[in-house]
Amino acid sequence: MQKAKAFETLRRCVSQRGSSLSHHRAFSAQPNYAQYDDVEDLVTVEGRAKSRAAILNRPSALNALNNAMAARLKRLYESWEDNPDIGFVLMKGSGRAFCSGADAVSLYQLVNEGNVEECKNFFETLYKFVYIQGTYLKPHVAILDGITMGAGAGIALPGMFRVVTDKTVFVNPETQMGFHPDAGASFYLSRLPGYLGEYLALTGDKLNGVEMIACRLATHYTLNARLAVVEERLGKLATDEPSVIETSLAQYGDLVYLNKRSILSKLEVVDRCFSHDTIEEIIDALEAADSYDEWCTTALKKLKEASPLSLIVSLRSIREGRFQSLDQCLAREYRISLNAISRLVSSDFFEGVRARLVDKDFAPKWDPPSFKEVSKDMVDCYFSPLSEFEPELELPTASREPFMQ
Repeated sequence: MQKAKAFETLRRCVSQRGSSLSHHRAFSAQPNYAQYDDVEDLVTVEGRAKSRAAILNRPSALNALNNAMAARLKRLYESWEDNPDIGFVLMKGSGRAFCSGADAVSLYQLVNEGNVEECKNFFETLYKFVYIQGTYLKPHVAILDGITMGAGAGIALPGMFRVVTDKTVFVNPETQMGFHPDAGASFYLSRLPGYLGEYLALTGDKLNGVEMIACRLATHYTLNARLAVVEERLGKLATDEPSVIETSLAQYGDLVYLNKRSILSKLEVVDRCFSHDTIEEIIDALEAADSYDEWCTTALKKLKEASPLSLIVSLRSIREGRFQSLDQCLAREYRISLNAISRLVSSDFFEGVRARLVDKDFAPKWDPPSFKEVSKDMVDCYFSPLSEFEPELELPTASREPFMQ
């Protein structure tokens, strides 16, 4: 029975991929901005001496990204890069979050309304912006004050300077919602010390600002109370020299001390448990190390709450990311994301969003419900090339050279 189900999954993946993602072509290929009050209000702009600041401005939604915001960010950054009067660019969020990631509820509603095309456009525009950010020709400063989640990290971490504070909370919660860490996450998480990236991707555990400095996700740390002074200083700079910006940020930086209970003080056991090739082996290793402290118990709980299929797909994505450039990671993540919204293999993304963000019963019914029911064909489907009817993600690698670090 299991083999028959796997075969049928693969057959559907091959035969329906094109039609499932492209049968709504009657919809405009451009994002539909009509549903938003004012596009310019969602990302506001501050002009400064020789810089510009993009401010994510949906505080009631923790600055979650929608189609209009991703498209506006891409347009702004492209125009600023071509403007010789602008030396550097800054990004920040309004309210208590930098950015809580993609607006998952909006994506959930779009697909349920039959508008797969606009959902696909969101991922395409977002990932193209991440690539622009990662290959940007001008210095970039991201102020990650407050919640920095999922794709919210993706639009900031590829940049040159990442400023964190005592209010920063970094997290990749995607597997808990039946999705995968995307927007470049398989690139930056796979480059963290040891197997910390796998741990963060699979469990959705949080890092604070000090921990982000320690593992080099961030470049500078300052107290939230000093941010106004830092921004005032940056706003007066008339430069395009990274060293001048670096000096200004360092001048207002604060010393950081890692808490002894931090996950970074447990890297040895993290590596021992999360270096395995399969989720089942990772769980076995955690259960064997359960006496270490409550950390193991919490990690096990998170893994057992997450989508089995998403965990397996995410682990493979992070592992492949270790050996790929940013553009290759984004192209793979694009395939995975389009498969997730197509429901060809599973509806776990929609079930996860329903359970956590819509109905909020926190009782998702994953399909498949267990690791043993996740076949290799199911997983391979997420990584396979898209059909001839569905173009792959096209990034300007000829004009903007990809990089590895």
